[in-house]
Amino acid sequence: MQSRAYKIWKEAVIFYIGGMFYCTVELLWRQWTHGSMFLLGGLCFYLVGGLDKRFRMPVLAQMLLGALIVTFFEFWTGILVNRVMHLNVWDYSHVPMNFMGQICVPFTLLWFPLSGIGIFCEDYLRHALFHEPLPAFRWVV
Repeated sequence: MQSRAYKIWKEAVIFYIGGMFYCTVELLWRQWTHGSMFLLGGLCFYLVGGLDKRFRMPVLAQMLLGALIVTFFEFWTGILVNRVMHLNVWDYSHVPMNFMGQICVPFTLLWFPLSGIGIFCEDYLRHALFHEPLPAFRWVV
């Protein structure tokens, strides 16, 4: 039986890896990142990667829900860091089909395949680091 502290530590490790992964992607994509992106990336990786532990659904449905989760949190993070705190971390105003410059359809579409990567990475990390069983992946119903 695992202690409560160990369970919290495992979840913190997954969050941390997700945050670092997202910051690394941003550094490669646009050559800079911001601390808020570590928190957003960690949260999204944790939530999207954990969908298969909370709900029994096919991977494609998890990916769709993951894209919506990331877009939701990206919007509210953008409102906080860009509009309220005026940190100007990103601005999608120039991107087609944007909403308030905080989210846009092209990036929501990008979150779909990235959610799939996150789902598999989170499961394999839990398996490799904490010896948790791999779920039975199924793509469709």
